[in-house]
Amino acid sequence: MPTIRPLASDDRPLVDAALRSDGTFRDDEVVVAMELIDASLAGDPSYLVRVAEVDGRVAGYICFGQTPMTAGTWDLYWVVTHAQARGRGVAGTLIEAMEAEIRARGATAIRVETSQLESYGPARRVYDRHGYPETARFRDFYRAGDDLVVYYKRL
Repeated sequence: MPTIRPLASDDRPLVDAALRSDGTFRDDEVVVAMELIDASLAGDPSYLVRVAEVDGRVAGYICFGQTPMTAGTWDLYWVVTHAQARGRGVAGTLIEAMEAEIRARGATAIRVETSQLESYGPARRVYDRHGYPETARFRDFYRAGDDLVVYYKRL
C-alpha cells in the first residue's frame, strides 16, 4: 500500500521522472505540471501536492487546490503514477487521501478535467472507479480529435 506525504524539495526530479516515465504527457504538459510543482514548493497555497511512496521510492503524486471564487469546490489538477508503479493502487490511494484532506477543509465537490485520448484512458478509469461521473465534454477542445472531458463529484 502506498504511503502518502507532502511534497518535499528533494522530490522535484522524481516527480519530473514520473511525468516522463512513459510518454503519456507531451513536453508542454510536463512544463505546466512542473510549474505547479514549483509553485507548491515556493509555498503557494493554491497548489497542494502529495507524493505517494512505494517501497521507499516516489511512485506518483497528486496536485489539487481550492477552485477560486467557490465556497467548497476543489480542482484535481494532476494525478500521476510512474509507469513502473502502475497497478499498485497508487492513483487510487492518492485520490482517497486528497478527498479525505479536502473534506476536512470543508470541500463539497471536486472537479477534474482531462483529455479523451486513449493515453488518458487509465486516468479516466480511475475516476470512474472512485465515483467521478463525466458531466461535460467539449469536442476538439485541445485540438482536432482531442476532447476535454470534465468529471464532477459531490463529496
